[in-house]
Amino acid sequence: MALAFGGAGMAAAEENRGLSQPGYRYYEVGDLDTPRPGETQAAMMLMGGGDWVPEAFQWWVERAGNGRVVILRASGGDELQKELYYDIGGVTAVQTLVFDSRKAADDPAVLRVVRGADAIFIAGGDQSRYIRFWKGTGLNEVLNAHVRAGKPIGGTSAGLAILGGYAYGALDGGSVNSPAALSDPMGSEVTMDKDFLAMPYLSNVVTDTHFAKRDRLGRLIAFVARAAQDRGQGDIVGIGVDEDTALCVEADGRGRVYSLDDGYAWLVMPRHTADRLSDGEPLEFSSIPVTGVGTGSRLYLDGFTVDDAAFTAMASVVDGELELQPD
Repeated sequence: MALAFGGAGMAAAEENRGLSQPGYRYYEVGDLDTPRPGETQAAMMLMGGGDWVPEAFQWWVERAGNGRVVILRASGGDELQKELYYDIGGVTAVQTLVFDSRKAADDPAVLRVVRGADAIFIAGGDQSRYIRFWKGTGLNEVLNAHVRAGKPIGGTSAGLAILGGYAYGALDGGSVNSPAALSDPMGSEVTMDKDFLAMPYLSNVVTDTHFAKRDRLGRLIAFVARAAQDRGQGDIVGIGVDEDTALCVEADGRGRVYSLDDGYAWLVMPRHTADRLSDGEPLEFSSIPVTGVGTGSRLYLDGFTVDDAAFTAMASVVDGELELQPD
């Protein structure tokens, strides 16, 4: 059974759940009364955007005990819910909440739906809406409580961008590219955010998405430089994920990559601060190790080490220009 606002038989179902339309839309499919078949485990699925990787989702729903998934988004409708329930399968039900306002993130009925999730998936779209609608709300608290309880979470594209301890918020309404970020990393286009979500192993991480296809290594280096300046130390790490690719992280921090097209997770780990990071000036940042994590690699987030790296390289930014040399 698939339900949505305005659908046949929806009014009674929504009345019973205490859900109402203003500020959000609600969809569901499956049987919400079916007990979860298995036990939940802590897990993170970090997706770079593009098409879903079925093998990664199967891994993830197993760690949800094959129970109920809640999809959160701020645009679109129930198409992801249908794909998960009918094409991926292995879950008892999927519920979707599409937010149109900040007020909805404190709605008791909305919070009740999210608290009942065995796994939470944050869709793509515009991460600035997630920050503006959710940060500092009841939903923000529920998301962090879900993770503390040892339940899986995942995000793709904008949904991944907000999972790091530091995030590129796109709060100016645009999406900065690498040349612009490197030419003026302290400028108004590089809108960084922090203290939103609290994910295991990601407190000193900046995440980025659509990585190789949109040539985002340069801007991730700029984001890392900004976060390191804010933190006052050089231990900030960048993780970029390619399209059609997912980095799946177990409870102990072990991560592996699943991909439809030989994509990578890119580990950017300078271990030092930028050589020049000043208002109105191009970035100077030398000797930045870059490691490719492929489908045959293993990434350990407890120390950010990689076994069987797909590639290693050294990046430097000289007067705002990125240079990348293979090791």
